[in-house]
Amino acid sequence: MIKKLSIKIFGRRVMKTALAVFLTSLICEWIGWPAVFAVITAIVTIEPTVASSIKKGIVRLPASAIGSFYAVVFIYFFGNSPITYTLAALFTIITCYRLGLNAGLLVATLTSVAMIEVIHANLLISFVIRLGTTTVGLLVSTLVNMFVLPPNYTKKISMNYDDLLKQTAEAIGMITKMLIQNDQNVLHKKEAAQRFQKIKVALDKTDELLQYQADEAKYHRLQEDAKQLFKLEQVNAAKLRLVHYHIGNLINTPVKTVCWSKDECEEIMLMVDTLVDFMKYPDHYKAKAYKQQVKKLMEHFWHHNKPQNEEQENVFTSEVIILYELLSIYNLTEDIIKNSKAISN
Repeated sequence: MIKKLSIKIFGRRVMKTALAVFLTSLICEWIGWPAVFAVITAIVTIEPTVASSIKKGIVRLPASAIGSFYAVVFIYFFGNSPITYTLAALFTIITCYRLGLNAGLLVATLTSVAMIEVIHANLLISFVIRLGTTTVGLLVSTLVNMFVLPPNYTKKISMNYDDLLKQTAEAIGMITKMLIQNDQNVLHKKEAAQRFQKIKVALDKTDELLQYQADEAKYHRLQEDAKQLFKLEQVNAAKLRLVHYHIGNLINTPVKTVCWSKDECEEIMLMVDTLVDFMKYPDHYKAKAYKQQVKKLMEHFWHHNKPQNEEQENVFTSEVIILYELLSIYNLTEDIIKNSKAISN
């Protein structure tokens, strides 16, 4: 517990932010500039990736210049008064918004109103110093982010995959069982929907981490084996997203009753249980057993895909839809399991 707490409190970004603040204030003290604005800029410039720090830093520099400009202009006309604070904030927000400098809007506004309190000498010199301190904060925090404990999300991505596979497997097992047993329990349906949403959130977070790692690779190149693993992780993310889509189709399948015999229901549930086991424990995967189950599912699919009588208008019965979605999941999962074993090895 103590170890987890210490890791959470003293994470990479926390330590890098502290270092950036220290170096920024040290440089400003050495030059003789006020450190407060540089420190504010340094704090907000530590982003999850170096690319993000640079991208947002490019926006924050002109945004801060705009805020400083309005602070100088309005203090010249109105002095240190309520109207100065109001107009400086108002015009900074409007200008940054109109110019699309949204990433720097908050910092520009805060520093604009903060400048009013500390401008007591030459306005032009104050403006130039403000730009200088902003530049120092941006450069220091970007360099710290680039060279000190550079961001690496590969372990986090790998952990997310393991968790996602287990969550997805459990959702498939639960939802298939509900469909076959025609379970109309409201609480069970609610739980299935919650599981589905939880998987979506985890997928979105994993995609975000993958994007972070892809951006980071522009500045810190991966070794060849790490690059191959990263590509497999990207492929798995796309396939898991498709599995999630098919689970959604299963949830939304209109089922009043299924026309399977008791033996057929038990056989399908046994196959799904095996699929769930393979997903939760990829080491249990056996290609031969897997292909045999896919073959059995295909036989069920083609059998139920034929109209039972001439009066049956819709061949896409509940049974056909369920089998189609399960076959699609089976097809995707085989590649996911193989990739997962390669990643873990």
